[in-house]
Amino acid sequence: MCLGIPMQIKSVEGFIARCEAKGVERDVSLFMLAEGEARPGDYVVVHVGYAIQMITEQEARSAWELYDQMLSGDTSLPKEANPGA
Repeated sequence: MCLGIPMQIKSVEGFIARCEAKGVERDVSLFMLAEGEARPGDYVVVHVGYAIQMITEQEARSAWELYDQMLSGDTSLPKEANPGA
Protein backbone atom coordinates (compact mmCIF):
# COMPACT_ATOMS: atom_id res chain seq x y z
CA MET A 1 0.00 0.00 0.00
CA CYS A 2 1.24 3.46 -0.85
CA LEU A 3 0.33 6.62 1.01
CA GLY A 4 0.53 10.22 -0.06
CA ILE A 5 1.74 12.43 2.75
CA PRO A 6 0.21 15.88 3.23
CA MET A 7 2.89 18.55 3.56
CA GLN A 8 2.96 22.33 3.76
CA ILE A 9 5.15 24.25 1.33
CA LYS A 10 7.67 26.47 3.12
CA SER A 11 9.57 27.81 0.08
CA VAL A 12 9.72 27.34 -3.69
CA GLU A 13 12.68 27.55 -6.07
CA GLY A 14 11.76 26.68 -9.64
CA PHE A 15 10.21 23.21 -9.59
CA ILE A 16 11.52 22.33 -6.10
CA ALA A 17 9.60 23.11 -2.92
CA ARG A 18 10.87 22.80 0.62
CA CYS A 19 7.96 21.14 2.46
CA GLU A 20 7.25 20.33 6.12
CA ALA A 21 5.04 17.85 7.91
CA LYS A 22 5.12 17.00 11.61
CA GLY A 23 8.49 18.76 12.02
CA VAL A 24 10.15 16.88 9.14
CA GLU A 25 11.31 18.88 6.11
CA ARG A 26 11.92 17.51 2.61
CA ASP A 27 12.69 18.86 -0.84
CA VAL A 28 9.79 17.94 -3.12
CA SER A 29 9.49 18.13 -6.89
CA LEU A 30 6.58 20.19 -8.22
CA PHE A 31 7.10 18.86 -11.75
CA MET A 32 4.05 16.54 -11.67
CA LEU A 33 1.70 19.12 -10.15
CA ALA A 34 -0.77 19.97 -12.92
CA GLU A 35 -2.76 22.46 -10.85
CA GLY A 36 -2.02 26.17 -10.45
CA GLU A 37 1.20 27.65 -9.16
CA ALA A 38 2.20 26.30 -5.74
CA ARG A 39 3.18 28.94 -3.18
CA PRO A 40 4.56 28.94 0.37
CA GLY A 41 1.74 28.16 2.77
CA ASP A 42 -0.06 25.85 0.32
CA TYR A 43 -0.61 22.18 1.16
CA VAL A 44 0.23 19.32 -1.20
CA VAL A 45 0.06 15.54 -1.17
CA VAL A 46 3.58 14.12 -1.59
CA HIS A 47 4.29 10.65 -2.97
CA VAL A 48 7.85 9.37 -3.52
CA GLY A 49 9.27 12.89 -3.56
CA TYR A 50 6.71 14.43 -5.92
CA ALA A 51 3.82 16.75 -5.11
CA ILE A 52 0.90 15.07 -6.87
CA GLN A 53 -2.09 17.15 -5.72
CA MET A 54 -2.87 20.42 -3.98
CA ILE A 55 -5.19 20.14 -0.97
CA THR A 56 -6.71 22.45 1.63
CA GLU A 57 -5.32 22.88 5.12
CA GLN A 58 -8.39 21.07 6.52
CA GLU A 59 -7.82 18.09 4.20
CA ALA A 60 -4.19 17.93 5.34
CA ARG A 61 -5.20 18.04 9.03
CA SER A 62 -7.86 15.34 8.51
CA ALA A 63 -5.36 13.08 6.78
CA TRP A 64 -2.83 13.52 9.59
CA GLU A 65 -5.50 12.74 12.20
CA LEU A 66 -6.25 9.48 10.39
CA TYR A 67 -2.54 8.62 9.99
CA ASP A 68 -1.92 9.33 13.70
CA GLN A 69 -4.87 7.11 14.56
CA MET A 70 -3.54 4.27 12.37
CA LEU A 71 -0.09 4.54 13.91
CA SER A 72 -1.53 4.45 17.43
CA GLY A 73 -3.45 1.24 16.72
CA ASP A 74 -6.78 2.91 17.54
CA THR A 75 -9.44 1.24 15.38
CA SER A 76 -12.41 3.46 16.26
CA LEU A 77 -13.65 5.88 13.61
CA PRO A 78 -12.96 9.61 13.96
CA LYS A 79 -15.98 11.61 15.15
CA GLU A 80 -16.52 13.23 11.74
CA ALA A 81 -16.71 9.76 10.12
CA ASN A 82 -19.08 8.47 12.81
CA PRO A 83 -21.50 11.33 13.68
CA GLY A 84 -23.53 9.15 16.07
CA ALA A 85 -20.57 8.60 18.42
